[in-house]
Amino acid sequence: MLNTTRRAIGTLRARLFSSPADHSRSVRTNRRVEDHLSIPVALENADDRISQETIARGQFLARQERWDELANELRDADGARSKTPGGTPVADLLAYGARSDVVRAVEHAIAEGAPANSTPLIQGILSFEQIRRGHRDDPMIALVIALAHIDIAWAWRGKGWDTILPRLNRARSAAHFDRAADLLAPHMQAATASPILAAARCALHSGRRLPAAGLADAYEVLIDLDPTNPRPMRALGCHMLPQWFGSHASIELEARRTAARTEKVWGAGGYTWVCFDAIAQDDEACAQVDVEFFTDGLQDIVRRRPDQATINRLAAYCAVTLRAGMGLDERADLARTRICAAARWLIRDHVSELHPLIWAHAAEGYDNSLIVASPRRFAARGRADALQAIADQFRDEIREGLRVTFTENGPKFDPA
Repeated sequence: MLNTTRRAIGTLRARLFSSPADHSRSVRTNRRVEDHLSIPVALENADDRISQETIARGQFLARQERWDELANELRDADGARSKTPGGTPVADLLAYGARSDVVRAVEHAIAEGAPANSTPLIQGILSFEQIRRGHRDDPMIALVIALAHIDIAWAWRGKGWDTILPRLNRARSAAHFDRAADLLAPHMQAATASPILAAARCALHSGRRLPAAGLADAYEVLIDLDPTNPRPMRALGCHMLPQWFGSHASIELEARRTAARTEKVWGAGGYTWVCFDAIAQDDEACAQVDVEFFTDGLQDIVRRRPDQATINRLAAYCAVTLRAGMGLDERADLARTRICAAARWLIRDHVSELHPLIWAHAAEGYDNSLIVASPRRFAARGRADALQAIADQFRDEIREGLRVTFTENGPKFDPA
């Protein structure tokens, strides 16, 4: 809620304080933007398809009560560090699919204001608890059930402020977090060798809002188990923000420590990933970021992960996400301006196809709790934002009447 408000204020300020010349130029570009750009659009890529298939696989195994098979597939995927083309751990997707029916039923019931003892709120999770009785020694089954409890705890918690959270919601949320902790406790020793168990421990720690001591260490274990996965690094940066468990100084410390440990994998990119979401959410964190280190990290990420999904994510971050906070803090704006300038070389030198959904999520600050009512309209908005951002980087060529065609070997320019 706070981030949404900040983005809205930033956008309004940018519009209010832009010059008439800037506004006129933007309008003229908007009218002709698609006439001057030709770029392939990836409405669905291999990562989206494989991710959905993997989620469906986990859901199918749970619905058919093939729990031994599910546990084995989770163990294999986790042990092999298997990932989708976009870098999402396969084990995470299987586990999500397995619990999705139960979690969605609870989320829907809470949204509809169902009584606390109603069947949709308790039946699914109780059936999971009964399944566990036949698999007490299997950490993967305990994991799926614990993650379901954590998801349900967040559903009760919601996105409002702690001070306005109803007593019932707070009590139900705490009870589900406590139950998840009990389920995971016998298997925490295995978390030193299992990324998915280590990730569950971090999720549990952050959800229960336990003292900050040990959270950074828990993330260190997770990151070291699977350093090719940037998601835990991004989560670490967010959880080091003052509104969670840390401080602005701790963000910088953990970003540098992570960069040092993951240098062989990401170069300077570990620093960038830890700061990535944190500086987009917090002005003071943005004001204090080491801009040169951050932009060096952007370049190293591109060298090591040059796929178009990653390129689009970085370009959208610089062109849309980070720019949305402009106008709220002068010191932060200095850092934002320098980082946002990277959009130029990202787009001109590396973009060869457009991923609308990535740009749409970038405009929302990569809000994981976002509910998309119409995926088609959401993607259309992302496409429009992306085309405008791309046109801005080729403004001079477009003014000269050239048409920009994106190819795998870079942009080509021809008379429009």
